[in-house]
Formats: sequence, structure tokens, C-alpha cells
Amino acid sequence: MSQLTHIDTEGKASTVNAADKSILKRSAIARGKIFLAKETLRLIQENNIAKGDVLACARIAGISGAKQTSAMIPLCHNIFID
Repeated sequence: MSQLTHIDTEGKASTVNAADKSILKRSAIARGKIFLAKETLRLIQENNIAKGDVLACARIAGISGAKQTSAMIPLCHNIFID
């Protein structure tokens, strides 16, 4: 079995210096299912929800979540996103 990079020889969690790692192109796809009433779906599609553009808000939330990966996942390094 290969050694995990964030676990030392004594089994303790440790940080890894990622400063010298080369930049790689990576992509990720997230999928999910949302169940809505037909009327709610129609209102979203027509952008008629009283509180604003639901899809724009979801898009911003997804981007914000991706940018905060290193804050949410223990021992994760910053991931530069463009």
C-alpha cells in the first residue's frame, strides 16, 4: 500500500509543502437532483421568483464554494481557479 502524503511515518497528520508543484489543468463536474413543484420551476425558468434570479445565485454559490475548498477540507492547499 502506498504512503499517504499527509500522514507521517507515525500515523500523525502533517502538512505537505506544495510550493514546488507544477500547475495542472484539472476539471470537476458536480451533479445533483432537485425536486420542485411545476409552478416553482416555471417561475425560476421565467426569472419571476420574488427574491431574484435563483440560477445566478446558485452559480455564485457554486463558484464561492469551489474557491473555499481549502477552508472546508482539512489539510487541503489553495486551489487556484480561473
